Amino acid sequence: MTFLRKKIFLSTVILISVFLFLKLGRTSNYTQKTLQKTEKDSLNPIPREKGVVVKEYPSSEVAKVTHKIDSLLKRIHKRYDFHGAVLVAKHGKIVYNNQIGYANFRNKKLLHENSAFQIASVSKQFTAASILLLYERELLQLTDSVTKYFPDFPYKDVTISHLLTHTAGLPKYFWVAEHKWEEKEPPTNSEMMALLETTDTPRFFRAGRNFDYSNTGYFVLASIVEKISGMAYADFVTYNIFQPLGMKNSFVYRYKKDTIRSNQLIGYRLYKGWRHLKIRGTVNDAIVGDKNVYATAEDLYKWHYGLLHGMLLSEDSVALMRTHGVTKYGRKVPYGMGFRLDYGENGRVYHYGKWNGFNTGLIQYPQEDLVIIILEHTSYKAIASLCRKIKKVVNYDFKS
Repeated sequence: MTFLRKKIFLSTVILISVFLFLKLGRTSNYTQKTLQKTEKDSLNPIPREKGVVVKEYPSSEVAKVTHKIDSLLKRIHKRYDFHGAVLVAKHGKIVYNNQIGYANFRNKKLLHENSAFQIASVSKQFTAASILLLYERELLQLTDSVTKYFPDFPYKDVTISHLLTHTAGLPKYFWVAEHKWEEKEPPTNSEMMALLETTDTPRFFRAGRNFDYSNTGYFVLASIVEKISGMAYADFVTYNIFQPLGMKNSFVYRYKKDTIRSNQLIGYRLYKGWRHLKIRGTVNDAIVGDKNVYATAEDLYKWHYGLLHGMLLSEDSVALMRTHGVTKYGRKVPYGMGFRLDYGENGRVYHYGKWNGFNTGLIQYPQEDLVIIILEHTSYKAIASLCRKIKKVVNYDFKS
């Protein structure tokens, strides 16, 4: 009996040990998966309101303004070949929202409310916001060097803050792509970052010393977003900005890499005063972060409204975007993070864009709580002038 009891005891100990080993192994695997899931979830959109609810003034209150802006757009459409969209909002409500002209000149298809324009450099606002989303989630610091994420980046003293405020002094990637890229297909962000690592292109100045508006800086920022998140820039912006704000007609497009959307416009130029020629993509058109966001006027208004009303970023982060950057010598630069800044008597927080026939502008006048969005795709050259005329009409004829 004693021998039998010992045998039973030993068998029980062995069974318990095996059970504990398997359970601990499963627990360890579960813990590892949970940590991975938690880390991944930190990159998912933080639950916010379900999109921006666009409010409009009653048509009876804006009839006079509507008539005057309609007349203005008809004149410039006829005289200066304007084919685009205009949206005006004041005190958080839309005063005017309309389009004029063609989306496609071959089949004479008219522009409509869902026509998506390449917003060119206005895209930089989404890149700046993406960086600040990662900053708020403690996944980066604005003082981080680019070399923290890309160790072979050849410009060693450049920080994220330098990139955001155009004080990095980096060379123009357009030139690098046009002179150094040898493949048939245009480079993506990761390919351009790799190319920069091998090029001997000199910088304009050492980081922090001066201000020089830089598309290169914002493509590098988008590359950092991709590196940290493990997501394509297009996906990160879609999941974290477009979808939370209800921007249903907004997307990122890379030439020869992505599928063309049904509502996606092409840029044109006027030839011999009457013929509209399509502007084709170039070696620089698969790079994102500095350009290549497409949106409608209403979607851009949702972006503007959602940003200022805390639907994406904290009040402190929004304030950072709208605060002048400074050089290492303490000089203010005319740029915040994704926004040009002019806080004079008729102050503006704004950005214009120009690329491949598209000319765009998102202009806010904080003192008047007025925002004007203009999107055009036939190389119209007077966006700023048109904005001033629209502002004059609204201020004279609309009393809210």
